[in-house]
Amino acid sequence: MSAPVGSGGAVRLVAEREIRTRVASKAFKITSIATVVVVVGFVIVAKLVSGSDSAQKVGFAPSAAALAPAFEAVAVAVDAEVTTSEVDEATGETRVREGDLDAYVTGTPADLQVVVKEDLPEDLRNAFTVLVRQITLNEEIARAGGDPAAVGTAVEAASFDLRTLEPPRDHQGPRILLGMIVGVLVYISILMYGSTVTQGVVEEKANRIVELLLTSIKPWQLLLGKVLGIGAVALAQMVLTFGAGIAAGFLTDAYTFPSSIASGVAVWAVVWFLIGYLMYAFVFAALGALVSRQEDVGGATAPAVMLIILPYLAGVSILPSEPDNGLMALLSMFPLFAPMLMPMRIALDVAAGWEIAVSLGVSVLTIAALAWFSARIYRNAVLRTGAKVKLFSALKG
Repeated sequence: MSAPVGSGGAVRLVAEREIRTRVASKAFKITSIATVVVVVGFVIVAKLVSGSDSAQKVGFAPSAAALAPAFEAVAVAVDAEVTTSEVDEATGETRVREGDLDAYVTGTPADLQVVVKEDLPEDLRNAFTVLVRQITLNEEIARAGGDPAAVGTAVEAASFDLRTLEPPRDHQGPRILLGMIVGVLVYISILMYGSTVTQGVVEEKANRIVELLLTSIKPWQLLLGKVLGIGAVALAQMVLTFGAGIAAGFLTDAYTFPSSIASGVAVWAVVWFLIGYLMYAFVFAALGALVSRQEDVGGATAPAVMLIILPYLAGVSILPSEPDNGLMALLSMFPLFAPMLMPMRIALDVAAGWEIAVSLGVSVLTIAALAWFSARIYRNAVLRTGAKVKLFSALKG
């Protein structure tokens, strides 16, 4: 007579069953290939789009507007793509801050000042350096009567005053692309595999398989094994997709930052995916236990789906243009929103260490609470068939 299986062994057996079933399915193979293709395609398209409109916008105050033609000529000489326009001083800095201008030139030809939001791109820096040296050269030739030594010394010493409106961030453009990829992958993976948990619960309930399984193991063991097994499959697919996306980014030069940044962001993305998956998988499993037909799944899980969609839409809409948005920072520490928002903020390098720590701590506590809450609902509702089980009825037992 075989010895009874312990709690850990029961959970492991259920998880292994889920892994074998999911990996062997045609759906897993198709979605794995499709996800990799979509991510790689997104990286390539983003690279092509960014390269098709690379001209940088430079505004000139009326006092410096006469220099615009000379600046355009210099920009061509140093391989910088620019467009220039005259902008009044009342709105110049505002347009820089809002991203309408890459740089705003004020002052006089003899005393130029360049205003940027965070940092001056290297090609624009080269163009301005050549411009002010050219201006100084012309002035010194006239003043020094053509003395080569005096002209050379003055030209080498020429510079312009750079004033930033916000602290510079390294590799901000590629970080935005990486943040978008991270946000999309985490969002899709949590939504897809959370729904898979629900469908699995409802399928076993409708086919009466769950009744047979619960003669050998406890409800919480079945629930935990199912969540962990599907989670392992999701993690493998997530790692595969991230690896393909990062490789595509470096092969196409879409990422211009060190590989350590990409790998660090990828690790955090996987961490937040796991947190988000565990958080929502228990919720989806509990909601799935309330219904007996696949047709009722959409209505039962709609509230959880909205909690995933809303922060994702807010993140991809606001964070690329406003990385420091205060509301996004606050929401990224709210446990149900954190899995979608925090990895994007980490990719953009705007999440403070204490914010990440708080978000992680609160999220882990939330997972523990949801696991207990969901196990109670699952235990009381999974064997009930027929009409949808009311949530409060499932909680009471």
